[in-house]
Amino acid sequence: MFTRLLSLRPGDVLTIAFSLFLLGLTAVSHAKIPMSGNLLLIYASLLFFQIVLVFISGRNSFLLLTRDLLFPVLCVLIIFDTLGLIVHPINPHDWDYRLIRLDYLLFGGYPTVMVERLIHPVLTDILQVAYSTYYFLPVALGVTLKLRGQREEFEYALFLILLCFYLSYVGYLLVPALGPRYAMEHLHAGEVGGFLVAEPIQNFLNLLEGVKRDAFPSGHTGIALTVLYLSYRSARDLFRLLLVPVLLLIIATVYCRYHYAVDVLAGGLLTVVTVASGGVYYKFWKQKQRDQEDALPCRRR
Repeated sequence: MFTRLLSLRPGDVLTIAFSLFLLGLTAVSHAKIPMSGNLLLIYASLLFFQIVLVFISGRNSFLLLTRDLLFPVLCVLIIFDTLGLIVHPINPHDWDYRLIRLDYLLFGGYPTVMVERLIHPVLTDILQVAYSTYYFLPVALGVTLKLRGQREEFEYALFLILLCFYLSYVGYLLVPALGPRYAMEHLHAGEVGGFLVAEPIQNFLNLLEGVKRDAFPSGHTGIALTVLYLSYRSARDLFRLLLVPVLLLIIATVYCRYHYAVDVLAGGLLTVVTVASGGVYYKFWKQKQRDQEDALPCRRR
């Protein structure tokens, strides 16, 4: 029993807790949510498979890889995809107008309109590619730490990245917003056109993500900065490699009209909250783990 409890790593506990949260939220609001039965099945399945992986992974290399990398990636993608079905029914009042006003108050204008003078097809291509690196940043860090055998660093990175994702999802539930691409379309002079790759990438992302109220906070900013922090902490060579793409990614969030500038500021704050709160919990968990390990020989005697 003791070894089973020790196997409940912070990343595992986090996915279990967030799946339970979504399961309960959907059950309570089932009358408002279309396809609520399907969503309940999805969240219950994520919860079930996470618990099963905790108990059966053992030393099996494939199951360990599934638990460490494949299943967390799958959870993040599935949960994000389901948000489009629950955010608006649960919280039908979009915050775009408030975010637009806040942008104007902070910057003396509308940032996505203000940067239109900088739009150039080649620059658009570069920034759109940088924006798309978001989908590979966490995986790149995780694979790097795995291949280098940095087990402790990997566990910590997995926990913080999952925490950042799930906190951003809570933000979408509390502050639903479509973003400037849709809410400010009438104020923009035209499309942000690229030269070669921007349009195909934009079309693919639109097909992949659909229309969701996922502007605030900027998860792209939060996750990218969290990965950058973790790489600085555990893989400095990877940090140097990722620094410029992450900075370009953050610029692209506004340039490509995916986010309001206040979304980006909130994304930075999201990283701070993730690192601060996650660090406190992780240290607490490590200390409890040590205490249990120290007490185990005494129990055996």
